[in-house]
Parts: sequence; structure tokens; C-alpha cells
Amino acid sequence: MGTRGLTRRGTSWGWEVGRWGDLGLGVGLLALLGVLLGGMGLFEPGRLAQGALNAVHFAREMFPPDLSVLPVIAGALGETLRMALAGTLLGFFLAFPLGVLGTRTLFPPVVVGGVRFLVAAIRTVPSLLWAVVMVIVVGLGPLAGTLALAFYTVGYLAKLYAELFEGIDPEILEAVRGVGAKRRHLIRFVLWPESANAVLSQLLFMLEYNIRASTVLGLVGAGGIGFYMQIYLSTMAYARLTTVLLTVLLLVLAMDGLSAWVRRRYLLAS
Repeated sequence: MGTRGLTRRGTSWGWEVGRWGDLGLGVGLLALLGVLLGGMGLFEPGRLAQGALNAVHFAREMFPPDLSVLPVIAGALGETLRMALAGTLLGFFLAFPLGVLGTRTLFPPVVVGGVRFLVAAIRTVPSLLWAVVMVIVVGLGPLAGTLALAFYTVGYLAKLYAELFEGIDPEILEAVRGVGAKRRHLIRFVLWPESANAVLSQLLFMLEYNIRASTVLGLVGAGGIGFYMQIYLSTMAYARLTTVLLTVLLLVLAMDGLSAWVRRRYLLAS
């Protein structure tokens, strides 16, 4: 048999093995998913039937929305937006220097390790738990929610920025360092110009996320529209809850559109 025939046969055989291997992996993952969901009771007929009835009843109670509460929740919606904006900006101004300090190509391992441990510890705490902590520290109100979002933002942006800065071509850093540039010069003239677009893009994404997250911080007394969500849920005023959810949806869609416009206008064009 010629070399060409062996090559074709080997290639075909390898392709068949790879295809069956991928299929087996997919079936295995589906089986694992079925076992996990089954253990949680998803496939119990009685629970599914009762769940469907509950969902239909809940949907009937939610519609039509009660628009009479719009003047009441308008102020809370604006407070939610202010919390998200202030928390994101405060978190960014803390996260950027931490991201720089966590860059292995700029700082020694002892500094990088300490900063990354701190950032990981901050990131471990979910935003809702941060809100509880801040309510205990500063009391009820939007300040607690703003600080909670700031800490949550620091945990994620600092990690993302550190990895982003480490992805910069080390030859550029060495070339600039070779002409006598100090560390602050590397940050100013290499790190920022090379990563500015990605830094701002991730900041916009974090703002979008924080707007969504800030809507539920009021459930623990941290201000914003979540306070009214809690009231309407506890009193089973589902039609009013629908109005709150629709206004939050409109706010999120507006911020998504604004973020997309900023990216097209300032980031993609540069």
C-alpha cells in the first residue's frame, strides 16, 4: 500500500476516532446533567405539574402591570442608576492601580502575590453579601449599595486588568526599559496606550452589570429600586412588581444601547 493510501487511511481513522470521542463526551455531559437535575427533583411529575400551575397563577397576577406606581418608583430607579455609576467609577479607580500592582512583568512576586490574594478575597464575596456588610457598617441607604458595588467591581476589574497588562508584548516593555525608563514611565507610555481600549471596554461592561446588580441590593436595605421590589413581593402585589421589572428592563436596554454607541464611536474607531 502506498504512502498516500496510508496517510488517507490514518487521517480518516483519526477523524472517526475524534468524532466518536466528541460524541461520547457530549453524551456523558448530558447524562451527568440528567443525574444532577434528577437529584434535585426536576423529573418528578407531581412537582412539574404543581410548578406549571403556580407559574400560570403567578403570570395572571402579574398582568396587566399597575402603572399607577410609576411616579413612586421613578425616584428609586434614578437612585439605582446613581448607585451603579458611582460604585463602578469608585471601583475602577481602586481596581486600576491594583491591576498594575498585580502585573508580574512590572513588580516582584511578593507584591504581585499579595495583591492577587487581596483581589481574590474581595472577589469571593458576592455583591449581595457586600451590601449586607455595608448596611452594617454605614447604615441603610444608597451609600451602602454604592460601596458594595465598588468592592464587587474592584474584585473583578483588578483581576481582569492584571491579566490584560500581562498580555502586553514583553519585548516592548524591555525595549522601553532598556533606554532607562522607570516603572512609572512604563505604566504611562506603554501599559496605558497598549491597553486603553480594553480597559475602557471592560469598564463599560462592568457598568452594565452593576446596573443589573444594583436593582436587587435594596432587598437588604442598600437603597435603589430593590426596596420596592421587596415590598411588592412581600405583599404579593405582583402587578406592581411587573411595572418595576419593566422599568428596570428599559433602563438596562438603554444602558446597553449607550454602551454599544460608545464602543462604536470611541473604541472601535481608535
